[in-house]
Amino acid sequence: MKIILGADHGGFETKEKIKEFLLSLNVEVLDAGNLVYDAKDDYPDFAISVAQKISAGVGDKGIIVCGSGVGACIAANKVKGVRACVCHDTYSAHQGVEHDAMNVLCLGGRIVGIEPAKEIVAAFVRAEFSNEERHKRRLEKVLALEK
Repeated sequence: MKIILGADHGGFETKEKIKEFLLSLNVEVLDAGNLVYDAKDDYPDFAISVAQKISAGVGDKGIIVCGSGVGACIAANKVKGVRACVCHDTYSAHQGVEHDAMNVLCLGGRIVGIEPAKEIVAAFVRAEFSNEERHKRRLEKVLALEK
């Protein structure tokens, strides 16, 4: 599995710790930035970078961290093929993948501590889309909106 990871200044520290955590799980990570802390950077730059890479098939799933997770989620969902959600609990992180084919997890670096973030990330990474008929039917309705 390959995870595309990105964050602005509000999520930079959390992103760096998540990167270490993912690598400890032998997950391949592509860091889409920011690569250095910059208090004046803008979340859309990194959210869009992650989302475009997911849309292009460069990675299997993406994780974006900003201050609250909300801005990153809004920006990422503008990219075709991306289904990004803010999840600050493990149930939403795995259920979003299993039922809704969520492919980008958004976290708030100012909202959730690193230990809960690791649990959330692990739940997201391990989850797979169920392929149950009702979930496929619902996903098709969402995908039709992109056309």
